[in-house]
Amino acid sequence: MRAAKLLLLPPVAALLMGQASPRLVPDISARAVQIRYSFAGAQLLLFGAILYPGGRVPTNPADVVVVLKGPVQPIVVREKQKIAGIWLNADSNRFRSAPGFYAVASSRPIADLVDERTAAIYELGLQNLQLSPGGGALPDKERRFESGLLELMQRNQLYAEHPSGVEISEGVLYRARIFIPSRVPVGTYTAETFLINKGKVIAAATKEIEVGKSGFERFVALAARRYSLAYGLAAVLLSLLLGWLAAMAFRRRL
Repeated sequence: MRAAKLLLLPPVAALLMGQASPRLVPDISARAVQIRYSFAGAQLLLFGAILYPGGRVPTNPADVVVVLKGPVQPIVVREKQKIAGIWLNADSNRFRSAPGFYAVASSRPIADLVDERTAAIYELGLQNLQLSPGGGALPDKERRFESGLLELMQRNQLYAEHPSGVEISEGVLYRARIFIPSRVPVGTYTAETFLINKGKVIAAATKEIEVGKSGFERFVALAARRYSLAYGLAAVLLSLLLGWLAAMAFRRRL
């Protein structure tokens, strides 16, 4: 009997330790975003609550970091140079897997919350994204193209950082607003919430968001995917028809 009691102690202790840790209860204002012809972007509200053991908020409440990440996809970045007065593609680099969308919001700057190693593990911040370059390039070239990719995605509002984008009320309720532009790729997005205290991630939670096309845009996207040859021929014929109509209109004006 005594041996049996001793064997039961570790599971009970683990259960008590689990109860002594805070927990996140996240939610999102919209579980699905539909892209139509008139879609000009959407504002997502990511909010939730921090459940502390016994309902007691500590003297120094934890911080919150929210990361919204889009589907991973291969991306080719091309570098242009002006040659003989003409801008030409001079070099390129391929990234095997880069998120099509990435936005991070935090209650304080990430550098003030965690060290570089922890930020790299959880991919907190643009400089900590694991972009997976195609390989074969020199380190200086990879760094140059990584910097170019980040700058390009930020310019297109597809990558963003909000160092003070999370508001925490009374140490318990938090919320963050993240803008999704009209040019986002479709697919499954993940909203990750991290609770950070004393430089460590002490709790995490994940929610999913579906971004898809509807109406005529959905029809065109499905046709291009399922009937690629017919879609390509139709696009060429439509271009020829529009060009012919434009030429006829120009002749009539003359």
